[in-house]
Amino acid sequence: MPLGCMPARTDIVRTLDHAAIGAAYAKIGGVFAHSTRMLRLVNLTDGDLMFSDDGVNDKWPVPHGSFVLYDYAANSTTPEANMVYPQGTQIWAKQVTAVTGGAAYVECTYAQGQ
Repeated sequence: MPLGCMPARTDIVRTLDHAAIGAAYAKIGGVFAHSTRMLRLVNLTDGDLMFSDDGVNDKWPVPHGSFVLYDYAANSTTPEANMVYPQGTQIWAKQVTAVTGGAAYVECTYAQGQ
């Protein structure tokens, strides 16, 4: 491994089935067990979804059949410059348009040891 690099690890995928998605925010799996450097929000339902990191405020709209990717550590030159979502963060989702099939997913990448 090159000097100054940390091994990347992928956390378990968090899933929210379409049957649990409604007009109010629902938790997608458990809280982050690590400081998350890369976050992918995936909407494989047949409706448009809104994602949130507080379960109250709308943060990230994701159209059906698509995803958004946030790489908080991209282009950092020092570890101190890395942004992360802290351990214990919970991601939520709700429908923007009616959902009748599919699921929503949250994928997280973290640095080993964090």
